Amino acid sequence: MPTGHDDRILERARAGDRHAFDQIVAQHEKLVYGLAYRLTGNHDDAMDIGQEAFIRVYQRLGEFRGESSFETWLRRIVANACFDELRKRKRQRLVSLDEPLEVDDGEMGRQFADPGEGPHEAAERAETQRLVQEAILRLDEDYRIVLVMRDIHDLSYEEIAATLGLRLGTVKSRLNRARAALKDILGAMELFSARFVYRGKRARGKLSGEMR
Repeated sequence: MPTGHDDRILERARAGDRHAFDQIVAQHEKLVYGLAYRLTGNHDDAMDIGQEAFIRVYQRLGEFRGESSFETWLRRIVANACFDELRKRKRQRLVSLDEPLEVDDGEMGRQFADPGEGPHEAAERAETQRLVQEAILRLDEDYRIVLVMRDIHDLSYEEIAATLGLRLGTVKSRLNRARAALKDILGAMELFSARFVYRGKRARGKLSGEMR
């Protein structure tokens, strides 16, 4: 539940204060975009889903009662908006996971580059990021969301369970299966032996540091 200044902004937004809602958007747009991008793998889709998610937030703000944190409630809306888009893709058969991903390497490089990194290392890191993101997109939706929330956004099991409305045991089970599936996919892509080894918890720092 928001407290202090954030709580007052939320209450003002509930009362119809558009400036207060704009503040909420500004505070959370990075979180919304980051989650949407990791679930869709596409910059334009993430931007569109982010806009859709904030529209839903604006429409449903009166429904937020504070049983969970505002960010948990917001993540649930973003996840639902992402899965609505992914289901629509499946119905329309417009997108193949074998198609190249749209990755803004320039932006990612500026944000995460090591000052001592040379051109070869930067290119290899960017390629690793692309391949890991592609592997994540090959996961089933139920596995993808728990892996992204845990190993990239670093949410606790309890936060994931609250966000997705799942039992704690279900979250842990899906995460274990997601990590195993991702390991197999990366191995098939020959990323394993070359540049990246995914071993669940020990890999989380590498994943979140390189991919967030």
